[in-house]
Amino acid sequence: MKIAIINGPNLNLLGVREPSIYGNEGFESYLKTLNEVYDGEVELTYFQSNHEGAIIDQLHKIGFEYDGIVLNAGAYTHTSVAIADAISAIKTPVVEVHISNVHKREEFRHHSMISRVCLGVIAGFGLDSYRLALEAIIAHCSN
Repeated sequence: MKIAIINGPNLNLLGVREPSIYGNEGFESYLKTLNEVYDGEVELTYFQSNHEGAIIDQLHKIGFEYDGIVLNAGAYTHTSVAIADAISAIKTPVVEVHISNVHKREEFRHHSMISRVCLGVIAGFGLDSYRLALEAIIAHCSN
C-alpha cells in the first residue's frame, strides 16, 4: 500500500512555529516514527511546499497511482478552490488533516474549502492526527 503525506505552507516550521498550538516536534522526526510503525505494511512518501501550485502538481502526480493521501493544506484549507478542484480531479482518496482543532481557533479557520471533496477530516489530535488519517485510509482500502 502506498500513501502520501502532503503538508502545505508553514508546516516546514513544525517544532519551532507556535509550539503552544503545534507542539515541539518537527515533522521529519514524527515521519520517522510513522515509518517505523507502518514498516512493511505501508510505503509512506512525504512532500511539503509553501506554494499552492506545487501542492496541486503533487496531487496530480500521485493522484492516480497511490492508495491514499493525507493532506494538511495549512492555510490553503480555508482559501483554495484550486486545491479542492485538484482533489476532485484525482482518483486517490484524500483525508484532510489538521494538527490543531481548527474549530477552537479563529473564525476564518472554521470553514474548509477542501472538506467536501475529501474522504474525511481529522483535526485536533496534534501530530497523531496523521496516524489517525493513515488508519482511516487503511480501513477504507480494506473495505
